[in-house]
Amino acid sequence: MSPFTAEVIGTMMLILLGNGVVANVVLNKTKGNSSGWIVITFGWGMAVFTGVVVSSSVSGAHLNPAVSIGLAIAGKFPWNSVPIYIVAQMIGAAIGTSLVWLMYRDHYRATDDAGAKLATFCTAPAIRDPWNNFFSEAVGTFVLIFAVLFIEGPNFMPVEESAPAGLGSLGALPVSLIVLVIGLSLGGTTGYAINPARDLGPRIMHQVLPISGKGSSDWGYAWIPVSGPVFGAAIAALLFLVLG
Repeated sequence: MSPFTAEVIGTMMLILLGNGVVANVVLNKTKGNSSGWIVITFGWGMAVFTGVVVSSSVSGAHLNPAVSIGLAIAGKFPWNSVPIYIVAQMIGAAIGTSLVWLMYRDHYRATDDAGAKLATFCTAPAIRDPWNNFFSEAVGTFVLIFAVLFIEGPNFMPVEESAPAGLGSLGALPVSLIVLVIGLSLGGTTGYAINPARDLGPRIMHQVLPISGKGSSDWGYAWIPVSGPVFGAAIAALLFLVLG
């Protein structure tokens, strides 16, 4: 695989399993209906684990524009590769969320709540307060990027050109545990997008897919799960440089 393909596949797996667990919990007549926040956060953590496992040996398993941007600011990733990675991540997110829709299509039909349907694609705030929602996304992403820089930072750039970037499958567990604790501790305000591609790619698909009774895609909120994570990633990377 090329790094581009690895980012597409890794992000696809992340969103397929992450939005898949949300669909299992919030849509009607599923086996996991109403099983709660712990199931969602644990499912997202394991989704990260799977996405990292399948892509880390080739691309370093960024799976998130905020990760790519944060690593570039910290000098751990070349800036000229950032746009390529972001395009791959957006494509992977769109594919992953479309697979969730196809798999759960009978349950979408059985669900009347438009907000529940939207939740299987993208995030929404528990209390709509734009600047506090922005702050929540920035803080959650700060924790993610700051921790990733200390866990994997020295290994994202290979020593030799032929060597794979990242830590391989070894890097999957600590990153997934970080995402799990972010969801448990900080996710209650906005649903912890902490990943612009994770929110924007599926939100676009929510807009274009033929989902009956889907309601609004809430584009008025969409800037927050994009800009908040990028801001948080930048602060984390700059602090890492200051401390280093």
